[in-house]
Amino acid sequence: MTLATMLTTMGAGMLRTIGIFFLTLIGSLPLGMVIMFGRKSKNRVLSAVVKGFISIIRGTPLMLQLLVWYFGPYYLFGWSIKGYRYPAILIGFIVNYACYFAEIYRGGIEAMDRGQYEAAEILGYSKSQTFFRIILPQVIKTILPSITNEVITLVKDTSLAFTLAYQEVFSLAKQISASETSFTPFVVAGVFYFVANYVVAYVMDRIEKSMSFYSS
Repeated sequence: MTLATMLTTMGAGMLRTIGIFFLTLIGSLPLGMVIMFGRKSKNRVLSAVVKGFISIIRGTPLMLQLLVWYFGPYYLFGWSIKGYRYPAILIGFIVNYACYFAEIYRGGIEAMDRGQYEAAEILGYSKSQTFFRIILPQVIKTILPSITNEVITLVKDTSLAFTLAYQEVFSLAKQISASETSFTPFVVAGVFYFVANYVVAYVMDRIEKSMSFYSS
């Protein structure tokens, strides 16, 4: 296989990797907020259930979770899993990262001064207005470094999709390396991941700087 052919093949795999990355972010960022609200709920049963779920997700490997999401419906309910590979990958990634984001959100919100809530109430803001107009922008500024770390980790974690035999860039690198008896595919894959992480870090840095006006 020529280098050009290898790059074309692995480039297609990288597009699938990017697809997992973006769909995971689109799903996990808002879901993380929902989970966070459940975790902070005044309903003790709901809060305990969500806290336990977060502990399970954060305490087990993502690779294992992908296998459970994919094979679980078959072994538990006898459902057909034909055509379910990609949805299972997305569910596994989204739920996993949503739980991590939920804890980041919670830490950021709890770090806010309670006096801001009281001042907003005096000014006539409702609870939702206080949260979305005053608290949330400051929380986002505070948690951006932690979010950036998780997003960079996500780029690398997409390689775990190979667990379910999905043809992303890492899976293709392994296949080509085995068939060609060459280490080059792994180098190419490493370059792809490095460039992707560099772009992510750059974008997140720009976002963080654009929100500098929220600094005290």
